[in-house]
Amino acid sequence: MAFIPQGNSTPGPSKIPGANRLLTKVEMRLSCKSLMDKDLGSKSDPLVVVELYDHMYKKWNEVGRTERIKNNLNPTFTEGIIVEYHFEEVQKIKFMVYDLDNDTKDLRDDDFLGQMECTVGQLVSGKKVTKPLVLKNGKAAKKGTITVDTEEVAENHDVLVLSFRATKLDKKDVMGKSDPFLEFYKQGVTEEDWHKVHQTEVIKNTLNPVWKPAEISVRSLCNGDYDKKLKIMCFDHDEGSANDLIGEFYTSSRQLMESGSRQIEWVCINPKKKAKKKNYKNSGQVFLTKCEVKRHYTFLDYILGGCQINFTVGIDFTGSNGDPIEPTSLHFISDSTPNEYTQAIVSVGEVIQDYDSDKLFPALGFGAKIPPNNEISHEFAINFNATNPFCSGVTGVVAAYQACLRQITLWGPTNVAPIIDHVAKFATEALNQNKASQYFILLLLTDGVLTDMYETRDAIVKASHLPMSVIIVGVGQADFTDMRMLDGDDGKLRSPNGEAAARDIVQFVPFRDFKGPAEQFTTPYLLAKEVLAEIPQQVEKYFNMRNQLPPAAGPGNPQQCSP
Repeated sequence: MAFIPQGNSTPGPSKIPGANRLLTKVEMRLSCKSLMDKDLGSKSDPLVVVELYDHMYKKWNEVGRTERIKNNLNPTFTEGIIVEYHFEEVQKIKFMVYDLDNDTKDLRDDDFLGQMECTVGQLVSGKKVTKPLVLKNGKAAKKGTITVDTEEVAENHDVLVLSFRATKLDKKDVMGKSDPFLEFYKQGVTEEDWHKVHQTEVIKNTLNPVWKPAEISVRSLCNGDYDKKLKIMCFDHDEGSANDLIGEFYTSSRQLMESGSRQIEWVCINPKKKAKKKNYKNSGQVFLTKCEVKRHYTFLDYILGGCQINFTVGIDFTGSNGDPIEPTSLHFISDSTPNEYTQAIVSVGEVIQDYDSDKLFPALGFGAKIPPNNEISHEFAINFNATNPFCSGVTGVVAAYQACLRQITLWGPTNVAPIIDHVAKFATEALNQNKASQYFILLLLTDGVLTDMYETRDAIVKASHLPMSVIIVGVGQADFTDMRMLDGDDGKLRSPNGEAAARDIVQFVPFRDFKGPAEQFTTPYLLAKEVLAEIPQQVEKYFNMRNQLPPAAGPGNPQQCSP
């Protein structure tokens, strides 16, 4: 029997260990109206990017972005934006709306539709705020508004697994039946406000669909208010035009959870048909055949439960870095200023080493001729001990790196797939243990475009099924455009044979983005923050995807929800 709280569950702020202030997280749900149409032959494909202003570094930092909605000038976005709310601070926040014309993360070649700037405090106090969009020069945009609904985030990590089917749905297609899918909405501040939280897959050409089980977090579905009204809408999918509403019905998280394995039925009502036809009954029936609740474990659950983070460094020793004895070389060792490779190793390694109990890190090199036979290698231990490539702590990695430079000849080409495969072997061993005890992070440092991009894509797609992540830091001034395709933020990476990655495991950043005036590396904190920001989510997603509990949690299975 699953525990279902009685009445509303009111979220509250949580205490940060070692801090003197309370931290509250708030979620913002976004929608726009009457956006500018920038596309010829179709409508705009809007997306919203959200940034917070950093008063210390006097710059705007992205904190999230919505999904892209195609051909829609009045979008309601499913992806909520969660930010930390500090009552004692003036937190400037900016919402920028773009018409996305391609699948790249870089927005410089996309059409800007307008922005809205305010403070988090204004959004929290206003709950629902609608403002007109303005241009970057502060002048009013030709048209368009943005609405932000804000609510405090409940600390609830349960996930509902909902199995739906339908029968006798209305036929909407002239040349076929219907292509039905479901959209889930939770009620907002007023009875007229609805926020989309989930969408099922489309089932082609059927009036009796059976959808795959939908996993929806309790937080996103009702934010701990189990009696919050939910609306489920059934649509017929139309490619290239607006979807047709088949019908809708209302429920609550409590009703869903109390069903357990008992089937619940709703009649699907189309309001327009009901208003026009006297003899109208319904547009079909929708059934919830099963509801399960399972715990979604967090990154901290896994770390505190005993999961170890294993850190490996891969360093580019190709000739394009320049002769290490020359001051212009990316590998030049200066007595006063560490080079970019050293700074990246220290910045990232000092964070990760806190999560590795033995502090012993394998450090590998690629693209050099190595002793004793002066043979080219794309996978060698930089301490030249193949059976024990481990270095003691971050300082040990740096020392081995500097010593290695004096014994090798920089060469090429830039092949990184062998090192990814190397770490993947150990991740595979951890996978076969069938427990969430180890996760692997590979930090790759390279100065140029990869020459084995096909092999690298294949290696990353295979690694996406393993407990590992890959961080790539681009060193120097090379054109890293092709490298960004490895970062799954722009959509799913695919191998050369078309296989899609199971999840996004790559984070790529150019080192030069973190240089200050006079080419000085002034922001090691921001580099570590940028490249490691996605790691907790990647760890969570992997182990939850495989239903693996934290080692200290013990055995357990999803529960059927029942009263």
